[in-house]
Order: sequence, then C-alpha cells, then structure tokens
Amino acid sequence: MKGLKSMLFLVLMLIPAVEGCSGANSEENKTVFRQIPELKSIKPEKPVKIKLKRNAAGDYLWEINGSNAEKVLDIDRKLREAFVHEK
Repeated sequence: MKGLKSMLFLVLMLIPAVEGCSGANSEENKTVFRQIPELKSIKPEKPVKIKLKRNAAGDYLWEINGSNAEKVLDIDRKLREAFVHEK
C-alpha cells in the first residue's frame, strides 16, 4: 500500500512537468523585443566637478569644470550666494 501511494504521488507530480514541456503554447508566449531609436541616442551627462578651496584669509575659492555651461553658471551663482555674502 505504501509503494502504491508513493507511485501515485510521483505520477501526479510528474504530469504537470511533462505538460509544461510539451511546447504546445510556445507560439502564444513568444517574447518580443523592440528597440526604440530615441533610447539609443540618450547618453548620460558628465557631472560638474567642483574644487572648493579656502585661503589663509578665510575666503573661499572654487574651480568648476563641466561640459554643460548652464549647469556650471548655475552652480557658480549658488556658490557665490552661499560663500561671498557670508561675511
């Protein structure tokens, strides 16, 4: 009786596995990849690099490097507001 139960259990466990491998539904479940041309042309921007220095008199100096001029000028304006008006 114990052998019959284990055999029945094994058969019941293998039926879904065999049906899943039959490939009958493989045409319906095809994965489709499409490429969007706009995404190919998007490149990450280089970050703006800031070197902040303080001289002996206590004044702050900075060097800003970056490829986007608007961001460089915006950061320079923010630094001037933060450090020049501090005194």
